Amino acid sequence: MNNKNEKRKTVLITGVTSGIGRQLTYLFAKDDYDLILVARNEEKLDVLKKEIQQKYAVSTTGIVVDLAANDACQQIADEVKQLDKRIDILVNNAGFNVYGPLYKTEMLDQKKLIQVNLITPTVLTRIFLTDMIKHGDGKILFIGSTGSFMPVAYDTVYGATKAYILSFAEALAQEVNGTGVSVTCLCPGATQTEFAAKANMTKTRLFQTGVMDANFVARTGYNALMAGKPVVIAGLFNKIQVQAMKITPRCIAAPLTRYIMSEH
Repeated sequence: MNNKNEKRKTVLITGVTSGIGRQLTYLFAKDDYDLILVARNEEKLDVLKKEIQQKYAVSTTGIVVDLAANDACQQIADEVKQLDKRIDILVNNAGFNVYGPLYKTEMLDQKKLIQVNLITPTVLTRIFLTDMIKHGDGKILFIGSTGSFMPVAYDTVYGATKAYILSFAEALAQEVNGTGVSVTCLCPGATQTEFAAKANMTKTRLFQTGVMDANFVARTGYNALMAGKPVVIAGLFNKIQVQAMKITPRCIAAPLTRYIMSEH
């Protein structure tokens, strides 16, 4: 949390127009952080900026960019440089899903998923991490998933990207240990956002029970980030599920996730 008597710190958040990213935006604004908000939808981004500016006395800047584009990260870096802002906190929140058997999905969609979920957060982290270490201060938040801990049938590529994010975040947390920079990976389960509807997976067993509120998930991640925790799983049910999967043989875990990810 910023001290009101000090210069406000700046947080850059990707994927802010709905769900967890939107809730995180409000949490940072409430705690007096200047905001650089990244989204693809300019209209929705403008609405969010106006809502923030009406409620909080913080600087709010929007960057409109498609994170699936190859030059998206460089575009963000260039705009941040023009703003003459130092990124104190980076929130790699943006992501989407392509649900269904791999052979029935469009390869172009899967390539975009890999770009947004995996490549973009890796590159953005590399871009802003050096300056954080130079100043001996900074925080980075990644959004993983309960699927980071297990094979996810019908979500093969998505699950694999989230497994990468968890591994990347945990390893990076060790690399920066002692530098003043901390790395946190938030791993939610099914959450009430536009995510499932966009992926046409609202009828899966996963989204039929135990769906969490986006504000609760965001608050869980925010608190863990501020505390410097490397990994946090949102929700008691999800924590139990992940622990159970850790001791379940893979030959059982894989068919079980196929059942969970199937339509009810």
